[in-house]
Amino acid sequence: MIRLVEAANFDTRRSLDGGTHEQQEAVRAILAKVKAEGDAAVRYYTEAFDRVLLQDFRVTAEEYQEAEQLVSPEVKVALTEAAENIRDYHRRQVRQSWMTTRESGTMLGQIIRPLQRVGLYVPGGTAAYPSSVLMNAVPAQIAGVSEIVITTPPGKDGKVNPAILVAARIAGVTEVYKIGGAQAIGALTYGTEQIAAVDKIVGPGNIYVALAKREVFGLVNIDMVAGPSEIVVLADDTADPRYVAADLLSQAEHDVLSSAVLVTPSRRLAEAVAVELESQLQELPRKDIAAQSIRNHGAICIVKDLQEGFDVVNRLAPEHLELLIAEPFEHLGKVVNAGAIFLGAYSSEPVGDYFAGTNHVIPTNGTARFSSPLSVDDFVKKSSVVSYSKQDLVRNGKKIVALAEQEGLRAHARAIQVRLDDVAKGDDFNGR
Repeated sequence: MIRLVEAANFDTRRSLDGGTHEQQEAVRAILAKVKAEGDAAVRYYTEAFDRVLLQDFRVTAEEYQEAEQLVSPEVKVALTEAAENIRDYHRRQVRQSWMTTRESGTMLGQIIRPLQRVGLYVPGGTAAYPSSVLMNAVPAQIAGVSEIVITTPPGKDGKVNPAILVAARIAGVTEVYKIGGAQAIGALTYGTEQIAAVDKIVGPGNIYVALAKREVFGLVNIDMVAGPSEIVVLADDTADPRYVAADLLSQAEHDVLSSAVLVTPSRRLAEAVAVELESQLQELPRKDIAAQSIRNHGAICIVKDLQEGFDVVNRLAPEHLELLIAEPFEHLGKVVNAGAIFLGAYSSEPVGDYFAGTNHVIPTNGTARFSSPLSVDDFVKKSSVVSYSKQDLVRNGKKIVALAEQEGLRAHARAIQVRLDDVAKGDDFNGR
């Protein structure tokens, strides 16, 4: 089922899905209606798409309590420990404001402040991901965001998946709204009677959510326009084909558009993995999804050696990269483009998805060439600080004037020249 290709014939390009014209127009219409009509539009689309009519969108305290009874103790413990691991990892990303002073009296610096209000989009229904609550909310909290709000689609009973609410409670998020789709992105962007607008929207969603995030970017910030999930495994003869196949399928089961690729110099391993894929597929509840993903977007790329393998990997710039090779740390420096890198037989990709502490919101579709996983930096903004001394202005003013005049910006030049003229006459402002 999975295709075997030689490296020379392997096309590593995979573009972002921009959606069809009809989907784009549908999203624009939804956003426009939410902007104009607020809650009424959100209510209309929630009934149309989720088959539930809601007057109040916010999750109540009673619904939180009910969710606690519906989630197993085992899952609660796992979510709690995962949250601690995520906190520990992301605390190390915190940066401090700074200021430096020169002998001339000039001071330069940078002030780092948290965003005030952030919206987290969390998929719901059959694709509910409580782990995404933790991955988005915890870094925002560590950054110091004072208002964190979650939107997530309701089920047909008008309630939120209970595991999402338990994860929200563990993450300390108390403002959760039962809305999804492009209408949720519109509500977070423009604000409605019940939902205040945010400064940034993060979190994964379907094509309509992705298109809506792209459409509102500029009015609010967004984390990324994520495509389908993907994994690349670079493996040699030391790899266990059962592990390789299992890890490829761990991403293939996400979506029919997901991509799972094995890169290897070992034809023996390639053939063994192909057999394992067929065998393990039969045991998956989501085997139809995984099979279509493997058939249409999966591949086993045969390379002449590991160096060519790393060349292929860096062209792919995958979301997830596993190095199932002998001495993976010795080769780590050869990885230039990858969102998350997993080293060794026991670092299976789901370890990072759920529990290790690294973030699972990672750039897809080759955008790891220039993008990074979600981090504390995504929830802060930076301001430059300049306090320029008279001494430095006198020393460098003519240079600034020359640059401004070179660009034809005479008012820029004059703003400096008037100060230089005053200093020369001895009547500069307050003698400073």
